[in-house]
Amino acid sequence: MGKITAAITGIAGYAPDYILTNEELSKMVDTTDEWIMTRIGIKERRILKGEGKGTSDIATQAVLELLRKTKTHPDEIDMLICGIVTPDMQFPATANIISDKVGIKNAFGYDLNAGCSSFIYALVTASKFIESGTHKKVIVVGADKMSSITDYTDRATCPIFGDGAGAVLLEPCKDGFGVIDSLMKVDGSGRKYLHQVAGGSMYPASIETVNKRQHYIYQEGQPVFKAAVSNMADTAVEMMNRNNLTPENLAWLVPHQANMRIIEATGNRMGLSKDKVMINIQKYGNTTSATIPLCLWEWESQLRKGDNLILATFGAGFTWGAVYLKWAYDGDKVK
Repeated sequence: MGKITAAITGIAGYAPDYILTNEELSKMVDTTDEWIMTRIGIKERRILKGEGKGTSDIATQAVLELLRKTKTHPDEIDMLICGIVTPDMQFPATANIISDKVGIKNAFGYDLNAGCSSFIYALVTASKFIESGTHKKVIVVGADKMSSITDYTDRATCPIFGDGAGAVLLEPCKDGFGVIDSLMKVDGSGRKYLHQVAGGSMYPASIETVNKRQHYIYQEGQPVFKAAVSNMADTAVEMMNRNNLTPENLAWLVPHQANMRIIEATGNRMGLSKDKVMINIQKYGNTTSATIPLCLWEWESQLRKGDNLILATFGAGFTWGAVYLKWAYDGDKVK
């Protein structure tokens, strides 16, 4: 009897229909396609439109597709964790709202907020429930409606973010596939460079906070960029070293899609050619909690059973980390 590991047995994603291009964005704020592509690498991003639509509406589509693809009944799910920065509301948890919308009745769930690292943090957390033997089927969702907290008068931040969702099903495995190793880090002193000032208990919503535009993303680009490059690369390389992984036996790097230069710097530090790095930032932008599962969803057909993957992330907090994952099935056989 082998050790129980948490294997991903299915993946699904969803992005809203509306596409906000750089050309359209340049009519809203002082920017250009060349400026955005040179500095960030984003061509377009998806935006959720509609009165009263929240992150749960995006996430629900991903979870419904996941249940369909894996032929899983909602009653079989033991737990649902949602990695998220933009919940539908302060409470209840968006995980609870998603569960209700997809018909999950026999599970418990909650939200996990670690900035852009939320999905990986949630994945590692969920894997422990599987490894303990107490849970058999756990859904991990990464979803955000970043357009809800994006200031479209701020040229420094508004080109970066988009809306999207991805979801994975975790199940027990004794054959050596799944989450093999992880390394999670946090440095709370970095919070001053990337945060949302108002809307929490420190500065509750008021006319003053709204007028000061304090309910939007605040980011100081250079400190965030510098920390992201060093920390994502450091943890990814450490994950390779302690698991005897090389550029030759590593199939894919799955990096958080924050900035093309950060992604390229991480891949270079790991000694990887660009064809081993999943990149879709150009068409989705930074969907925060959803970037990594959206990559896995798009590349699913290219993934093979036994492939070695490293998932690497960096987010507000500062939070960062890496996961060594051994893929559990042939993605091209999934319909």
